[in-house]
Amino acid sequence: MTQLASWRPEMAAQVEQIVTNVIELADTDTLDLQPSRAVVQEVLDFLDERQAG
Repeated sequence: MTQLASWRPEMAAQVEQIVTNVIELADTDTLDLQPSRAVVQEVLDFLDERQAG
């Protein structure tokens, strides 16, 4: 069972709507979302390891 399924129906619907709105805004580049520094560093480390190995 997901966390969403254990919530009251009205709360689950509200959360689902908020998430849908955020996804739609991100898809249209309305939001300026940036990956965290940790994620960027992880990708850079992976690429460095790939080049070295």
